[in-house]
Amino acid sequence: MRITVKAKPSAREESVVKADDGTFVVSVKEPPRNGKANEAISRALAKHFCIASQQVVLASGFSSRQKIFEIAL
Repeated sequence: MRITVKAKPSAREESVVKADDGTFVVSVKEPPRNGKANEAISRALAKHFCIASQQVVLASGFSSRQKIFEIAL
């Protein structure tokens, strides 16, 4: 399953919210440096879907706030 994610790095609180248009808005505390925010988003999505973090893979958007993740359910 592929999902579109709008990333919000350096947030005060971590959250995963599904927007009306079907995208997920993921807020994480980590800054967008050296892939730390991407790793945190991956972990947050894994926790949200109750799966292992290895089942969440960033497909595109490594340096963008708009990302596409591949979720293996």
